Amino acid sequence: MNLGDILSVETIISDLKSGNRWEAIDEMVSHLVAVEKIKPEHREGIASVVKKRETSMSTGIGFGIGIPHASTDLIYEVTGVLGRSIGGVKFDSLDNQPVHLVMMLLVPQGQFQKHLHTLAAIAKMLHSREFRTALEQAPDAAAMLKIIKNPTRL
Repeated sequence: MNLGDILSVETIISDLKSGNRWEAIDEMVSHLVAVEKIKPEHREGIASVVKKRETSMSTGIGFGIGIPHASTDLIYEVTGVLGRSIGGVKFDSLDNQPVHLVMMLLVPQGQFQKHLHTLAAIAKMLHSREFRTALEQAPDAAAMLKIIKNPTRL
């Protein structure tokens, strides 16, 4: 499973408004509720489990990337949302730099292997400077999704 299998135009936020990682998690979970990928009654539970995971160690991996993630029994399929912040989000990253691309990944409880493989694939893809730059400079969510689905064309 790769990023193009998880995301759609509706699950990409091309202008994330949040200033820090906690606000970003809330904004992204709320977005998933708004596009009906998460039930409204599960908003707080999902935000809580992602924040709990984030508290144990920041998922700001450097290079302007954050990958908050969690496993939960409140969803039934791998769900993700990509947020792009023009100004940057304070994410307590390993390199102490602001995060411009935040990829939140939610995996159903009990699918640990899928969770690890998907996280690794996302991290590998986002590690490419050309890929990150293309996403940061794309005009909108549709253009961002096109880049994600065709990364070899960069």
